[in-house]
Amino acid sequence: MPRPAWAALWKELSTSTTFYQFVAVGFLAQLIDGLLGMGYGVITAMSLTTLGMSPAAVSASIHTAEMFTSGTAGYHHYRFGNVNRRLFKAIIIPGVLGAAGGAFVLAYAGGQSPGGWVRPVVAVYLLLLGLRILSKAFQAQGARRAKVRHVGWLAAAGGFLDSFGGGGWGPLVTSTLIARGRTPQYVIGTVSLTEFFITFASSLTFVSLIGVSHWPVVLGLIVGGVLAAPLAARLVGLIPVRWMLVGVGTMVIVWSLWRLHVLFT
Repeated sequence: MPRPAWAALWKELSTSTTFYQFVAVGFLAQLIDGLLGMGYGVITAMSLTTLGMSPAAVSASIHTAEMFTSGTAGYHHYRFGNVNRRLFKAIIIPGVLGAAGGAFVLAYAGGQSPGGWVRPVVAVYLLLLGLRILSKAFQAQGARRAKVRHVGWLAAAGGFLDSFGGGGWGPLVTSTLIARGRTPQYVIGTVSLTEFFITFASSLTFVSLIGVSHWPVVLGLIVGGVLAAPLAARLVGLIPVRWMLVGVGTMVIVWSLWRLHVLFT
């Protein structure tokens, strides 16, 4: 009698060093992402590219795992009061449409991401934005609160780039909103909650078009991310605004420099 598929998969996982390595990668990536509203894509993508996977396979693996980790993170951010409902309503639909569009384009590009001039421009934009956020961290903190306006295009661009390049939702959307003067705690919580729907749309599109492989990697990322998500959501409301700005600015700069390195080497 043949062994059930789940039993064979469990045997593969229990003897796979790759699985345990990516549990650690997923934990670290989700901890940083939950604290700063970004970082999951770049940390996991840097790890996955060492396996020689194609851009489409990397993005599909990241978004399949992130669908579970971002759902857990979003729930805990909502539970701890880190979500702005008005901002959530403003960015969810454009973000989902952008994510599905990006996955569709990447899948039909033959697994290769034809970034052209778009991704270098975005990377330079984010580098400048990261420097601006760092400068804001060391200025006097005022009581100004920016209104939610015209964020639909921002969310659509973030969703598209997230699927198209294996990451970008957090760096683009979180950093832009924080640079406009919005409170980091609520931006991070809201963007993290919305990210579940972004990754769900992206994953569904990828699975429908190219499928998902590398299951030890994907499941390792899921386990590590789910373990880290509650801790990160709890800590984000306890960190002073200035240090959150420092963390976000630093992460944006690291993300943009890594993207430029990948594009030009």
